[in-house]
Amino acid sequence: METVTALARLTDLFRDMFGDDTLILTPETTAADVPGWDSMAHIGLMVEAERRFGVTFQTVEMEELTNAGEFATLIARKTGAEARAR
Repeated sequence: METVTALARLTDLFRDMFGDDTLILTPETTAADVPGWDSMAHIGLMVEAERRFGVTFQTVEMEELTNAGEFATLIARKTGAEARAR
């Protein structure tokens, strides 16, 4: 999966999780930009991303993410790597 596709799908996930259909993620979007994106919401986002994208995240990967672009890049990398492994 390409990063741009992952970001678009992440936008849908964020809209669902935060109940805001107007939310648009950019690669630079951080938790400070999204009302309600706190540490507890971050865990929920990661769990739901694992389910929707069919990937798993290591704790260190979750802790190192600083913005939506890094989140999308990580998903793109994992979906590409896991698809090649099949």
